[in-house]
Amino acid sequence: MGGSTHLSTWVSAETKQRFGVVAAQLGLSESAFQKRLVELNLQSTQAVTMAIPEPSANPMRGTRFSVRLRLDDRVLLGERAAARGMATATYASIVLRRHLRGVAPFPERMLIELKRAVAELGAVGRNLNQIARVANQTGHLAGPTSQDLQALLRACTALRDHLKGTIRANIASWESGHAETPHR
Repeated sequence: MGGSTHLSTWVSAETKQRFGVVAAQLGLSESAFQKRLVELNLQSTQAVTMAIPEPSANPMRGTRFSVRLRLDDRVLLGERAAARGMATATYASIVLRRHLRGVAPFPERMLIELKRAVAELGAVGRNLNQIARVANQTGHLAGPTSQDLQALLRACTALRDHLKGTIRANIASWESGHAETPHR
């Protein structure tokens, strides 16, 4: 079995201090002393050696890890996550993914808004299609006036521009780190 891993335990402050004194008396670091104790204890154990299980086939196993942050960085991380309506760990994961893979994800509430806008554009398109079908079948347009169609065109253009702005703001916010920073 190759490689090394970390082994640690929690003890009282007094036990830790006594352990450090003994390690120093032996001329060892606390880590080296702990390693020696574990190895000696395992060698002297009369227990039957059990087969070591194979690592889990679960690809998610081992994907969690911890990071130490300075307090001010932790506060900033929490603020930025809150600005996007996300849990801090989720936001940190997305930021890492953004950095590693170059993707600019949408926060859930923004994605819901975009889906709603796309649905509205779909409804407008279906209505225009029905109007065009009637006009083609009858040869005349008995429905919306030219002014109505111009208003509809302005609404579609405004919605398209809004969606483009939302996408640009999302990308810029992930690059700068602030969701509420306006970027045009």
